Amino acid sequence: MTREESPTDVDRRTLPGAFGWLTTLDHRDIGVLYVVFGVAAGLLGGLDALLLRTGLLTPAADVWEAGTYDELFTTHGLTMLFLFVTPVTFGLANRVVPSLVGAREMAFPRLNAVAFWLLPPAFLLVRAGTVADVFGVGSITPPATGWTFYPPLSTVSTNVGLDCTLLGLHLSGVATMLGAANLAVTVVAEREVGWHRLDVFSWTMLATSGLVLVAFPVLGTALVCLLADRNLGTTFFAVEGGGPLLWQHLFWFFGHPEVYILALPPMGILSHLIPKFSGRELFGYEYIVYSTLAIAVLSFGVWAHHMFTTGIDPRIRASFMAVTLAIALPSAVKVFNWLATMWGGNIRLTVPMLFCVGAIGNFVLGGVTGVFLAAVPVDLVYHGTYYVVGHFHLVLVGMVVFALFAACYFWFPLFTGRLFDPTLARAHFWLTTVGVAVTFLTMLALGAAGLPRRMATYPVRFAGFHQVITLGAFLIGFAQVLWVWNVVASWRAGPVVESADVWDLRENGGLTREWRAFERRLAAEAPDTDAEDDPADRPTHRDR
Repeated sequence: MTREESPTDVDRRTLPGAFGWLTTLDHRDIGVLYVVFGVAAGLLGGLDALLLRTGLLTPAADVWEAGTYDELFTTHGLTMLFLFVTPVTFGLANRVVPSLVGAREMAFPRLNAVAFWLLPPAFLLVRAGTVADVFGVGSITPPATGWTFYPPLSTVSTNVGLDCTLLGLHLSGVATMLGAANLAVTVVAEREVGWHRLDVFSWTMLATSGLVLVAFPVLGTALVCLLADRNLGTTFFAVEGGGPLLWQHLFWFFGHPEVYILALPPMGILSHLIPKFSGRELFGYEYIVYSTLAIAVLSFGVWAHHMFTTGIDPRIRASFMAVTLAIALPSAVKVFNWLATMWGGNIRLTVPMLFCVGAIGNFVLGGVTGVFLAAVPVDLVYHGTYYVVGHFHLVLVGMVVFALFAACYFWFPLFTGRLFDPTLARAHFWLTTVGVAVTFLTMLALGAAGLPRRMATYPVRFAGFHQVITLGAFLIGFAQVLWVWNVVASWRAGPVVESADVWDLRENGGLTREWRAFERRLAAEAPDTDAEDDPADRPTHRDR
């Protein structure tokens, strides 16, 4: 009997109630904690976005002062990049990867718990300025340097809140590295399947863990150097020392792999889900895996495309342009394989599949605009404009967040043992889709018209663009209110799952290991039932 077939679903939460959640070592519980934490942080970061968009309704800084606008887009970027997406993906991985690889538990359960519990204090430090504003502590304010912390602005600022933010980011990096190491060891050492049979989501989490373990130490080192410049009089990033460009090199050497730390797990989710609702096996499994590994390797060779406008040697710019164009190829391989999987399949447009299809469309739009920005002459024109903002939001919101919503709905019965409201879920999809298109496509047009980004004030002729973008942003925000309502209400009082095959996957061989483990758990918890019970009477997500 294999580990996966053994009675492995042992509840390791030894204390009842809140104390149980504080002391649990169960990977399923820690997965829930990660997701809840990440969602809470994401909602706060989304609120930052709505507030700064409100300030841009008028050309003059009538709603917020320019300094408040700078604080809002700084905390928005930091929260969404470091405290939202990665915790949510690590939470999903905690919940399903052990089952997918046939492991009983994460390789290091206590380290797993430590990795999560470092995140709440990191969150408080990163958002120390916001917390201080709430409690009226005037000496600490949110940083207003932008989330990239470019010197000399970040070195001359006397704001204590900036020091707290830098320390919080360092702590969050430590937490992320611990979680990544645990995931990597779990996949490599605890799996019961061969590499050629390892599921694509576990492959992407393994590649993501490798990226984290190489990239985050660079960020941590750079943050320590910046803190030393600010507080100890060192000159790592001063003109007389290493120079401000040294920070950009270090930051973007981390920063572009960070894009794929955010994007690879959602790509794995799409590769995991699309075959299930297409009634077919994943087309080109090997090429999906190779493209994942190629992206992970190439992501460390493209950082200077963020620096085309800094005056670096044209020969260096040309080499980074070539690698940036090359990294588009494995991304295109994934899109081709997703479409080939759906081609000729028995597609069922369930809510998770709707989000998968939407994610592919947005990824194509975001990817194509990124190819333009990879060309040095084009980037020199558009780099400082809203075109860049529209591009990366189409990828990070349009693809990454859409894929996370697909996973949320798909694995919702696995997390909660209940079913969600499909009507609210479909309304959530369509409102979010329309909001994303209105918001970020208009940003592309605004950037093409020449408006610089990161400005609290702007010429009157651009007011119409900004008002449309703000309308789209509030539509996205309203859609997330529906999602939160659906999740909370369904978690508390939704129909109870009676069959693990809630998505009707068994017929096409799509009932993968995480659902089979859930099936054994349901069988162990279920009381004896009448043999005449008709499985057709059980609630499923057939029409969801």
